Amino acid sequence: MEIRVDDLTGDQVKALIMEHLNGMYESSPPESVHALNLDGLRKPEITFWTVWEQDELLGCGALKELDGTHAEIKSMRTASAHLRKGVAKRMLDHIIAEATQRGYKRLSLETGSMDSFIPARKLYEHAGFQYCEPFADYVEDPYSAFMTKEL
Repeated sequence: MEIRVDDLTGDQVKALIMEHLNGMYESSPPESVHALNLDGLRKPEITFWTVWEQDELLGCGALKELDGTHAEIKSMRTASAHLRKGVAKRMLDHIIAEATQRGYKRLSLETGSMDSFIPARKLYEHAGFQYCEPFADYVEDPYSAFMTKEL
């Protein structure tokens, strides 16, 4: 598996982001979907990576700087054909290492609270994330779970 910084212009990447957004809207009411579209991911404060095996896209993830000491994980997604192969763990490890290298003191995320998000929450729990209150511009939402990790 190779992780690359990505400019979000490739067809496979665009399709994976659409799969991600569609999945979020299937699982959550629209007002509770915090996933970013392509334009939202192209902001200067966001670094977006993709995971590849030769020419096949396996997954993606992003890191958004909130301030000089705090960053947020965004757009973690494994392509449907590659679930349960370690893609998400590989991407999460990469994002944590990058956040640490950049000198952030805390890394946070928002994910769904429904049962369909149990695998994601377990991944984050195993990586040392703990449940927390909403951060940044988020507000309490029964469809959201907020997690954070001190680096």
